[in-house]
Formats: sequence, structure tokens, C-alpha cells
Amino acid sequence: MRVKHKPWAKEKLLSHPEVCVNNPEDFKGHWSNVFGNDNPIHIEIGSGKGQFISGMAKQHPDVNYIGIEVVESVLVVALDKVLQAGVSNARLLSVDGANLLDYFEPAEVGRIYLNFSDPWPKKRHTKRRLTSPQFLDLYHTLLGEKGEIHFKTDNRGLFEYSLVAFSAYGLNLKEVSLNLHEDEMEGNVMTEYEEKFSQKGFPIYRLEASFQ
Repeated sequence: MRVKHKPWAKEKLLSHPEVCVNNPEDFKGHWSNVFGNDNPIHIEIGSGKGQFISGMAKQHPDVNYIGIEVVESVLVVALDKVLQAGVSNARLLSVDGANLLDYFEPAEVGRIYLNFSDPWPKKRHTKRRLTSPQFLDLYHTLLGEKGEIHFKTDNRGLFEYSLVAFSAYGLNLKEVSLNLHEDEMEGNVMTEYEEKFSQKGFPIYRLEASFQ
């Protein structure tokens, strides 16, 4: 994905501390202080332009959502969407998803969303896939035994790889869909990519997985 650099993005993110948490390491184990409640925490790794995270926050006000996006020029677009949605239960972090244990205690997260992650199709890049065993180790720590992973992609190769990786890790698979929109999932909130690919007729693959 090519992203136009926005040199003003960092300054704008810093100017909205009510949405963009600029010192997330300070709240490790204490995210209830950020949201002002003890509602479950769901995070989206690679939140992109924010359509999903803002839509989910509006649809589920009893859940606290945190969008993770390392590219500030993209995150600033997500900021606008959260502000437009007028929700108080969404926060954004400009951090690397591989370092989430710096910001969350073990089992502090209830659900992880992986939406249209980079497929990293070359074999030498397998470890970079967000559904690789290395990342599953991270998710297991973040989620504990009761948490869930919800995964969507338009890339069949990544979906097949992920099915195998999840099964080999011992996760329980449920709600596996080979064509999400044909299955008409109730309450589905689409990402920008999902809208684009589905309009072109591409099937959207989806699954839910848990460690117990």
C-alpha cells in the first residue's frame, strides 16, 4: 500500500490526546483509567484508515476499542473517522504491533482483530505474517486462554496458511467463511479494503479462533 506522506500528521495526532494515546506504556495493566470503565478491551492490529475501529466502537458502546497502526500518515485518517463518529470508547496507538507486550499486560485483551493484513507471500517472509506462529505466541499471551482472534482477508493463500497455522497451534476454529458477504454475516463492519474488494467481486474469507 502506497501512502502519501503527511508531514503534519504527527502534530495532529499529538493534538488529540483524547483519542491518540501518545504514552501507551504508561497504561500497561491500567487501560481502565484511559476509558474510565472496566469494559472489555478489543484491539485491531493494522487499523489502517479507521473505518472498522470507528464503526465497531459505534456499534458496541460497551466495548473499549484500540486501533494499532504504525504509519502516522494513515493513523491521522483514522483519527478523523473516530472524531466524526463521536465515540468515546475508541483509542488509537501509533506503535508496532510486534511490541504490544510493552503496552498490555498478559490476558488484558479480550479480542484481536486482524483485517486484511499484508499477506507477505514470499516464503522467506513467512515470519512477518500476522498469523505466523511467532505472532500467535504473542496473541496467546495478550489474550490468555479465553480471548479470541477474528481474521478477515481477501487473500486465499494467506487464509489457507492461517487455517493451517491456527490448527497446528491448537486454536479452536469457528465461524469459518469462504465468502463472508454471501453468508450475510449479521453486524459485519467493513473496512475500506473490504468494501473495495467485495465491490470487485472478490470473496472475503473470515474466521474466528480461540485458545480454549
